[in-house]
Amino acid sequence: MKIAHIVDSMEVGGAETLVYQMCRFQRQQGHDPRVYAIAALGLLGEAMRKEGFLVESNVGNHFADSALQFYKIFKNTRPHIVHLHNPTPTIYAALSARLAGVKCIVSTRHSLVAAPHRLMVEGKYAAAAASCDWVVGICDATVQNLLNLRTTPRRKVRRIYNGALPLEHAAPETIPVKTGFTLLYVGRLVPVKNHSLLLKAFHLALSTLPDLRLWIVGDGNERQRTETLAAHLGISTQVTFWGQQMEVAPFFSAADAFIMSSTSEGLPMSLLQAFSLGLPAIVTDVGGMSEVVRLARAGMTVSLADPKAMAAAILRFATSESERQHCGARAKASFEDRFSLESMVNAYFDLYRAAPRMRYTAPGKPASA
Repeated sequence: MKIAHIVDSMEVGGAETLVYQMCRFQRQQGHDPRVYAIAALGLLGEAMRKEGFLVESNVGNHFADSALQFYKIFKNTRPHIVHLHNPTPTIYAALSARLAGVKCIVSTRHSLVAAPHRLMVEGKYAAAAASCDWVVGICDATVQNLLNLRTTPRRKVRRIYNGALPLEHAAPETIPVKTGFTLLYVGRLVPVKNHSLLLKAFHLALSTLPDLRLWIVGDGNERQRTETLAAHLGISTQVTFWGQQMEVAPFFSAADAFIMSSTSEGLPMSLLQAFSLGLPAIVTDVGGMSEVVRLARAGMTVSLADPKAMAAAILRFATSESERQHCGARAKASFEDRFSLESMVNAYFDLYRAAPRMRYTAPGKPASA
């Protein structure tokens, strides 16, 4: 089966990492996945090319140009499936896929649409989604968000939880040296991640437990402001900014708990990676991440407006090894039961095959991960 994944770019990010892992698994199953990025190739795109995947970038300079290029690509390559990831790829390529005769078109929303809604973007998305067979939310919160917008017919909306490859414990020589109870954040440094709450909560917790440590892995346009805030709070020696890392297993292997303070969130890959290694989590009560933490009973959720509550959660985990172990064990069990890459990819294949125009007979039982 030929599968064309359309993305904004293949820079390092949650949705991009998910697409990378999907393509690897789909190729193991004997399919032919390809990636087309509207913008930059990115580090993940470069890595995929080295593994022999077809990855094209900078497909078009604007909407009309991209739409025409995608039409030509789909006409020439004749994919069975076009899988669009997030609004812009859907807006740019969904109609082109339908006009080119693609049998199944799926659009996945990897994040929530926070109020105030971008009415022009959502209007364009609604028009593009009319060409899609299915619109997928990656958690119940995302599905409900889609339904509340009233821009996509309910009959097209499905939920498929994100999945991820489990991380392996890193070799001891690759694990960073740590001192004290260490919290780990992995993700982009952008405004929606709300790092000011994280740093203020960590500052409060330090006043009770001075040996706490916070590792921040990732990069983005908020990095300088976040580093400046850490310095202003006087916690720069306790906070380490590791920057963008292609290999995150060493950091997860060393950390004691995962933490995320977003104001809006779907279901972050980094949370699932934490679950795969049995790390308990502290997250703000938003979107799919709080939904999943509650579902797994794998950590604590706190108000996004309350640094004191986040500080209390940090101290609770730091001082209760038994609670951390119980939450960590439930996190790992939930990952294996609900959030594996195999279960997600197979759920998408079920959806692909259910498209009205799909008449493809799948090969035998998929290979295991």
